[in-house]
Amino acid sequence: MNSDAHVFVLMDALGWPVAETHAFLSDLLPYRRPLRTILGFSSGAIPSILTGLAPDRHGRWTLLYFDPARSRFRWLRPARWLPERSLNNRLTRHGLKWLGRRVLGCGPGFECCVRPQLLPWFAWAESRDLYQPGSLESTPNVFDEWKEAGLQFRIYSYRQGGDLDLLRRAADDLEAGRAHVFFIYLCELDNFLHRRRGDSPAERAFLGRYDAPLRRLYRAQERLNRVVNFHVFSDHGMTPVTRREDLAGALAGLEWRMPQHYLAVLDSTLARFWFFHPEAETAIRGWCERQGCGRILSATELRQHGLWFPDGRYGQMIYLLPPGCMFARSDFHGGGWNPIAMHGYHPDDANSDAVLLSSRPLPPEMKDIRDLAGVLRGPLAGALHTAGAA
Repeated sequence: MNSDAHVFVLMDALGWPVAETHAFLSDLLPYRRPLRTILGFSSGAIPSILTGLAPDRHGRWTLLYFDPARSRFRWLRPARWLPERSLNNRLTRHGLKWLGRRVLGCGPGFECCVRPQLLPWFAWAESRDLYQPGSLESTPNVFDEWKEAGLQFRIYSYRQGGDLDLLRRAADDLEAGRAHVFFIYLCELDNFLHRRRGDSPAERAFLGRYDAPLRRLYRAQERLNRVVNFHVFSDHGMTPVTRREDLAGALAGLEWRMPQHYLAVLDSTLARFWFFHPEAETAIRGWCERQGCGRILSATELRQHGLWFPDGRYGQMIYLLPPGCMFARSDFHGGGWNPIAMHGYHPDDANSDAVLLSSRPLPPEMKDIRDLAGVLRGPLAGALHTAGAA
């Protein structure tokens, strides 16, 4: 193997406060920096990392978006007249999840998040494997660029196994010289921090699981490279929850009904609305403004955050909760999952900061997760140099 091997490790939810509190890999990766995340969740943040673009440019923000014309479940529309309990039950949701994943092409991550009667109005964003070339319909990602440049690369994600197994396989492949560029997505820290954020001994112990496998990967690259190109980074942090609001229950008490008058999707920390009745819009907008637990994002703010979609696919009105507050119930969590920490807040929240931990000095202008695309494009410089020399 030549000297331009690169290792990129994306640890979902590794926030700056957690990484620095526990000095995670500080001896191996001394160049360290918090990075501002985007407003929202991994479904928008990771495509931003892989492209260097804001969501309104790469097209992805949340998992569900309004698209009744192309919904894979539009055949369910007549069922909206059925009694609620006939469709909205555990058995039906399980069957729809199976259909979405195995038959309708929604991808293996599809979940029946909203009431089944509402599915015909929505499409699922991640029908393709995000960690592959061609995963974004509207723009290339860095994997497309690696492929076009003829790089030998390997990508590892939860689709192939658990975190520690992925690290072991990557180290085996690196030591055997099977590729020059390695991208490893690790997802298990996110679930842990949802349950144990703030428990310092538990955090330290969980991070300790990754220490030996990452060091093995680092040492393998060190033996093969003159210069080590090793980077650990994240998409967002995790904020302790101190308050819960039952917006879903309060909405159900209003006179307006879904889907006749409006639609709403609650995503743990933000609610997204679409309106089909002018009086319903006026009433619900005013009602949200009176709640006192969040605020409606203006068009100016949405543009500033790179979340302005003129067609309203991700919501005609966005209602955001403050850091530390979450919905008591939402379309993405219910009574069976009650996390003590959450992400998806305004990027100004310090607990939401992502990280970059690197073996290489970092340019001072790196401040945002979108800047990570430049790091991921590092192997391309070597490819161009090799092509020029040839």
